[in-house]
Amino acid sequence: MRHAGSPLPTLLAAALLAAAAAAAPAGAQEDAPAPAVTVLHCERMFDAVDGRNRGRTTIVVAEGRIRSVSDGYADVPGATVVDLSGHTCSPGWIDLHVHLDGESGPQSYTEGFRLEPEFIALRSTVYARRTLLAGFTSVRDLGGQTTLALRDAIDQGFVEGPRITAAGKSIATTGGHADPTNGMNHLIADALGEPGPVEGVIDSPDEARAAVRQRYKEGSDVIKITATGGVLSWAASGDAPQFTVDEVVAIVQTARDYGYRVAAHAHGKEGIRRAIVGGVDSIEHGTYMDAEIFALMRKHGTWYVPTISAGRFVADKAKIDGYFPEIVRPKAARIGALIQETFGRAWQAGVKIGFGTDSGVGRHGDNAAEFEYMVEAGMPAAMALQTATINAAEVLGVDDRGRIAPGLLADIIAMPGDPLTDIHVVRRVDFVMKDGRIVAAP
Repeated sequence: MRHAGSPLPTLLAAALLAAAAAAAPAGAQEDAPAPAVTVLHCERMFDAVDGRNRGRTTIVVAEGRIRSVSDGYADVPGATVVDLSGHTCSPGWIDLHVHLDGESGPQSYTEGFRLEPEFIALRSTVYARRTLLAGFTSVRDLGGQTTLALRDAIDQGFVEGPRITAAGKSIATTGGHADPTNGMNHLIADALGEPGPVEGVIDSPDEARAAVRQRYKEGSDVIKITATGGVLSWAASGDAPQFTVDEVVAIVQTARDYGYRVAAHAHGKEGIRRAIVGGVDSIEHGTYMDAEIFALMRKHGTWYVPTISAGRFVADKAKIDGYFPEIVRPKAARIGALIQETFGRAWQAGVKIGFGTDSGVGRHGDNAAEFEYMVEAGMPAAMALQTATINAAEVLGVDDRGRIAPGLLADIIAMPGDPLTDIHVVRRVDFVMKDGRIVAAP
């Protein structure tokens, strides 16, 4: 953070710039090299707005942005040409629900006691790169304090990974899904002290407002609350409501003051209802939603981020002795198996759907499997791809990505084959461009 003070540094910088300009030879501006131009020749291009493929397409990229999009294979003198014949080009995908600071497993419940934050942060760089190479050029990370630093390191070019919209610490109630003292014995819990708004634990509207302001202080981009119990938390209930409506309203109103959107982890129906009425922007997981909740979501314009991948992962791992603690295992077996079926009913009911995997519960880099699960549940492939492009961009509240169009960020991926006729090719992304820079090429 820069602080107000002496004007001398600013004046010195201005003087140096003026001297440099005076010393530059006449006409130097005119002789500056033209920006590098990259041309992509795509066999097909997925039009995220219309939900269909265009035929052969030329995409011209310069200075990190899409300069033009035209039919056929056009020649651009002096440009670098990337031949993507046989490939389908697509806007870079957006995963709205990841946790880049770890991956769940039998060791997860002790990592907080064993691993240094520096180690967790360094490990997350591997997960970030894996996610980017899978075709996800943007993600929304919904819980993980080290992710704030990871976001900044990626933005500044020190680490390779997707663009991150980060929540930082999730907001919970005492004993709720994101209470950091859950599962600790009383000696450790007493030594740490009772968590409060600074640690993201609240029990009143006033504390709710303080917790949002603390997230602002820490540099979060979005607010995440745990409106119900969770599958993997050390607690018996995975679906009980854990916020009052007044608490949710206080969070949402304060979040709006800072330009934040609010995502709500929620499994049980009553907790989901309170979150929607309280004004959250998206429901994550939504396991026990029904027709009444679908109607309420349509009325309020609330988005649904299903995370089918996480549900299937935990249901599968619950069959393995010792993988989860015994207090977690029955929740994982029961709740995890339901999410895909809920998703199928939700999209048929006209609920707005954004793409999210909860990667970090499952393996980072397997994010594209979510498309397969969506199609398996009955959603057309084109609609599934739209959830991770134009829909996801709308959930984030951004208009610079999610489509391939002039002026937008040059976040473009490609895969061999046609995902509209064979959804499984989404797992074979072999070309990734972010900000106009090629990260991977066939």
